[in-house]
Parts: sequence; C-alpha cells; structure tokens
Amino acid sequence: MKVATWNINSVRHRIGLVTRFLRDQQPDVLALQETKVINELFPAEPLRKLGYVHQAIHGQKAYHGVAILSRLPFQETRVEDFCREGHARHMQVKFENGLELHNFYVPAGGDIPDPKRNEKFDHKLHFLKGMEKFFSARRTRKSDPMMLMGDLNVAPLENDVWSHKQLLDVVSHTPVETQLLGEVQSALDWTDSTRHFIPEDEKIYSWWSYRALDWEASDRGRRLDHAWISPGLKGALKSQTILKKMRGWQKASDHVPLIVELDI
Repeated sequence: MKVATWNINSVRHRIGLVTRFLRDQQPDVLALQETKVINELFPAEPLRKLGYVHQAIHGQKAYHGVAILSRLPFQETRVEDFCREGHARHMQVKFENGLELHNFYVPAGGDIPDPKRNEKFDHKLHFLKGMEKFFSARRTRKSDPMMLMGDLNVAPLENDVWSHKQLLDVVSHTPVETQLLGEVQSALDWTDSTRHFIPEDEKIYSWWSYRALDWEASDRGRRLDHAWISPGLKGALKSQTILKKMRGWQKASDHVPLIVELDI
C-alpha cells in the first residue's frame, strides 16, 4: 500500500500538479492539506477519472482544508474537532484492510513565538496539546494499524532545518513546539517513517520558502511534513520518499509530497 501526503496550497490552483503526481507516482492514497476550497467546489471529477473515486473532503472557503483521495474504499470517515477556531484541519478514514489514517493540517502559528503576544501561536500550541490528549486516550490501541500524516508545521529535530541555531526562535522550530510535537509522538509511540530510514544526523526537508530567490541553491528548507506509523504497523514499513524535485515544478507548492510504502 502506497500512501502519500502533500500540502498542495490550493487544490484548484494546482489540480494539474495533483493529477500529474498521481499519474507519475500511482499512490493508493493521497492525503492533501491546505486545499482552500469548500466541499461543493472541490475538483473531484479529474481525480475520479484517474481512479481516485473514494474522496473524504473537509474544506472551507479560501483557507485551510484537508482531503483524502483513494483508490481503495473507506469503511468509515470522520472528523475530530481539534481546532478551537473551527478550521477544517483534520480528516480520519478507515480502510477495509483495517488501516486507520489521520490527515492533519496543524496551524502554522504566525511569526511571533509568544502565545501571549500572538493568538495564532497560542492556537497552534492548543491544537498540538489537543492531539496529544486525543492519542493518549487511545494508547490501548497501539497494536492497531494506524497512520498519522500531514503538514504538522513543526520541524522537530536539529537536522530538520537548515540551521538549528538560527531557527531556535523561529516559529516551527522553537523548543516549545518541538517538545509538544514530541509529546504527540510519544502519546501512541508513533514511529517517524522518515527518520526510520534517514539518520537524524542527515539533513532532510519537505518545505522551501517562496521568499528564496533560488530555493534550490540556498536549500534553506524545513521538514514540516510527516508520516507516522503506530507500533502495530511498524513491521509493515517498507520505504519513504520525499520528492524534492517537485519543488521545482512550475507553479509548485512550497511543500513537496512524502510517500510511504507499507506491506499491508
């Protein structure tokens, strides 16, 4: 089973890139974040034509939004309300093979890493705490096959950013965020699929800012996109791939897809 996650930064604006990716990579499932469209206007038909007839969509106008596109039927779909602001940031599906998939778009948090001065950062911390609470309550289900993936908007490790020292006070890599994300990971003993295959002393990114004059030459990236595996699924983990080259596609998202392959 081949499962991908991608912050698309407007699915209607980049539907051509989505269909190109699906044709090229042929994942069984694609989890999208930041779709920026209400459910009724989601571009479902081009995706159905490629075989992704099962679509779980949780959107809103112009902002946020998540979706799961699949060739495989869903046994059930649901949305959990992690977001105190009422944003569309989570979608959960369960497949007939038993896999439970959670697709998250964690708030970015604005520019000031101080919850007292920045409501967006306070919202982000609140959201991460809600995730930890949710999965801590499910610790008895650790042996179940579960995945958590999406744009978590936190680069937790030193080599998940281009400069650990320079980004310690930059939102997405501050100690309070990395600690909270670590608590979410510990809540269910999740395995970080990327770092399962790539050593922690090796730099790896999934996001490069639009502000860079030459993103590839400067390579000032961050690993904000993640795919985690529950203990019950760890033995099924075959590979992970971050498709860096897609950041160079015309009209690209600032994020690139992460693909995980499972023997399930």
